Amino acid sequence: MDSLGDLESILLNYAQDKVAVLDDDGSYTYVNAAVERLLGFEPDELVGTNAFDYIHPDDVSRVRARFAEIVTANHGFVDGIVEYRHRGADGEYVWLESRCSNYTDDRLGGYIVSSRDVTDRVEAERERDESAVRLAELAGQTSDVLWVFTGDWSELLFINDAYAEVYGGDVEELLGDPSTFLDCVHPEDADAVREAMTRLSRGDSVDMEYRVDARRNYNTWAWIQAEPIIEDGDVVRIVGFTRDVTERRRRERQLVVIDNILRHNLRNDMNTILGYADLITEDPSSGPENAEIIRQVGEALLETAEKQRDINELFTSPIRLETLDLRTAIDDAVGQVVEAYPRAEIRVDAPKTLPARAVPQIEVAVLELVENAVKHAGVEAPSVEVHAGTTGDRVTVEVRDECPPIPASEYRVLTGTSEMNQIYHSTGLGLWLAYWMTDLSDGHIEFEPRADVGNVVTISLPLPAEALDDEA
Repeated sequence: MDSLGDLESILLNYAQDKVAVLDDDGSYTYVNAAVERLLGFEPDELVGTNAFDYIHPDDVSRVRARFAEIVTANHGFVDGIVEYRHRGADGEYVWLESRCSNYTDDRLGGYIVSSRDVTDRVEAERERDESAVRLAELAGQTSDVLWVFTGDWSELLFINDAYAEVYGGDVEELLGDPSTFLDCVHPEDADAVREAMTRLSRGDSVDMEYRVDARRNYNTWAWIQAEPIIEDGDVVRIVGFTRDVTERRRRERQLVVIDNILRHNLRNDMNTILGYADLITEDPSSGPENAEIIRQVGEALLETAEKQRDINELFTSPIRLETLDLRTAIDDAVGQVVEAYPRAEIRVDAPKTLPARAVPQIEVAVLELVENAVKHAGVEAPSVEVHAGTTGDRVTVEVRDECPPIPASEYRVLTGTSEMNQIYHSTGLGLWLAYWMTDLSDGHIEFEPRADVGNVVTISLPLPAEALDDEA
C-alpha cells in the first residue's frame, strides 16, 4: 500500500469505521486500524485473506451476490449498502453495515469498503420485533382491548381485535380516523372521556369506567387504565387497556338492590308478624283473623326469598343467549298468571311465532310484568293486555295494565338513569328480576304512563341474525 500517502494512512487509521480494500475476488488488500477495535483482528491478520470466509453462513450468499453486482456493473456508478454478520477474532459475530461502490482508482487496485458496527441497532430492532410478536400474541389471546395512541391522539399506533367486541367499533375505521372511538361511547359519558384524554395528553394517568357499544344500547361498561409515555418532557405516546366489566357492575347493582330491599322488607314484614303474634297472645279470640295476616306476610317473605334465589342463580350461571320463540314464552307466562288469578282477563296480541335472541329465562321477565299488572290493579277482575311484534331489528313486548302509575322515581333507578342510593323499596324484586333478565339479553326495558289509566312496560330484545336475513 505504498501508493497511499503517509497522511492518508494516518487519517485512515484514526477513522472510527473499518475501511478496507477488496480485490475482484473479495480478498483483503488493505485494512485500517479500526478493524482491531471492531473485530479484534490486527490489520495484517486479514490482509491476503478472503472477506467472505469471515461472513456468517446465513449471510454469505446474499453479500457475495451484492458484491458481484457492484464489481460487474457496467452502466455507470453503483453504490451498495448491505448488512451482515462478520466473525471477530474471538469467534463471535458482529453485525456490520458496509458500503461499497464500483469506483476504482489505479493506485488502490481494488474496491473500497467502509464498515461500521451496527450490532446494538440490529439487536434493538430484533428485540423490538420480538416484543411486537409477543404483544401481538398476547393481544390475540386476551379479551381486553390493548391500545397505543400518539400523545395528541391524532394517530392510532396499535390496537387488537378485541376492540370490535368491547366497543362495537370497526378496527379499520379507527385506524383511518382515531376519533371515531368516541362514537362508541355513551353520549352522556363522552364529555368525561374527552376530559380524560386531555389529562393524559398533559401527562396524567387515568383510571375510569364508562359505557360503550351502541349495538347493545350502551349496556357495556368498560374499565380503562391509561398511562402517558413521556420523553424529554413531552407526552409522545399514550398506552392503555380496556376491560369489559359489565358483569361486575351488574353484580354490584344486584348486591345493592338486594341489600336495600331485603333489609327494608324483612324488617317491616317481621315487625308485622311479631306485632300480630303479640295481638294473638293478648287476645286469643283474635287468633284466626290475625293468623291469616301472619300467613299472608309470611308467604310474601317466602316469595321474596324465592326471587332472591332466582336472581342469585341468574347471576352465578354462565350467560348464554339463544334463539327462542318469544310467543311461547308469553303464552307460558300468561298461563301461569291465569292459573293463579283465574278472574284476571289477559289478552295477547302477537304473531304465532316470534323469534328473539335472549337468555332462556326471559319468560320469567314476562311473567313478572304480567303478574305485577294483575296483583297491583286493585280490582277483583283486572284487565291486562300483552302486545308483541317486531320493529326494525328488535322484538318488543308491551304489557299494558290498569294499575296506579309507576312513579318515575322508581323506574329511573331501575333503568339506571338515577343513582342507586335512590332505590325505592316499593319497587320490589319482581321488576328488578324482569329488568335483569332483559339486560342480560342485550335488551332494554322502558316505562311510561298510559294516556287514560295505567302503565305501559315495554321489553325490547334483539332479533336473531337469521330472522334479519329472512327480512332482507
